[in-house]
Amino acid sequence: MRIFLSGAAGFLGSHLTDRLLSEGHRVIGLDNFITGDIANIQHLAGNSNFRLMRQDVSLHIEVEEKLDYVMHFASPASPNPASALGYPNLPIQTLKAGALGTLNTLGLAKRHGAKYLLASTSEVYGDPKVHPQDETYWGNCDPVGPRSVYDEAKRFAEAMTMAYHRFHRVGTHIVRIFNTFGPRMRLDDGRVVPNFIQQALRHEPLTIYGNGTQTRSFCYVSDLVEGILRLMQSDEHLPVNIGNPAEISIREFAEVINRITGNPAGLIVQYADGLGDDPQRRQPDISKAKELLNWQPKVALEDGLTKTIDYFKSKLGN
Repeated sequence: MRIFLSGAAGFLGSHLTDRLLSEGHRVIGLDNFITGDIANIQHLAGNSNFRLMRQDVSLHIEVEEKLDYVMHFASPASPNPASALGYPNLPIQTLKAGALGTLNTLGLAKRHGAKYLLASTSEVYGDPKVHPQDETYWGNCDPVGPRSVYDEAKRFAEAMTMAYHRFHRVGTHIVRIFNTFGPRMRLDDGRVVPNFIQQALRHEPLTIYGNGTQTRSFCYVSDLVEGILRLMQSDEHLPVNIGNPAEISIREFAEVINRITGNPAGLIVQYADGLGDDPQRRQPDISKAKELLNWQPKVALEDGLTKTIDYFKSKLGN
């Protein structure tokens, strides 16, 4: 297939690009490199099945060659206000990627008669009052809160995607991505995995915001990509959760990283959340993915962390 992929130089987009190319597809990747990293796709230079478009997804997109599939992954994603790459410091760009970017990529799919996949997020559930979260839960989001530029952009994107499916009969898919980690995460991303690993490799105490009891569920990137590929080949048009249901507290997660890296410095607890509205529990119900896609994660947390830590060691020169 000929596949258009926005956000191709990002953490998730670059891994997805590699997998698509390995299966013989042609990929036209778009990225404006606000949060994407050219290093993630440098190995594709000279690959005749890959073409890069340097463009903002919020601008009109024209692709001359016939497309079979359009995938929209472009968006800032880090909630860390201390990072220049975090969406609190890119609020307008984040909203444009979710609104105009979704409109433009859906329009591209419609013009080409192509299928479409939207990369949505577990953040559409907000700070959930239902646990674990399945796809029927409508969420608990503050539409004007500190996380709203990302949460509401993705909620709008889902609504737009379903409108194109229902009104224009575009074959659409929506993946709700839960916390994912692996090589190619940016060192300055500001999210918990790169922050903890860098502190551990420097033999510094790991900084925990809040009391550390808030939970996340971490999925290794290869498992996520496999789930996305199965979804894009399915007939399911409503959202599907893809993530790892193994829930772990942030404190426990920090202790695992310290153990793997041999970091003796321990933990520091800061009783404040850097952004606010920090979800206290996050765990996907993946029953739908298991039933419809025959998918569930396979990579154990410590195995995935070991690979990710090795990547960070190479980037930091350890």
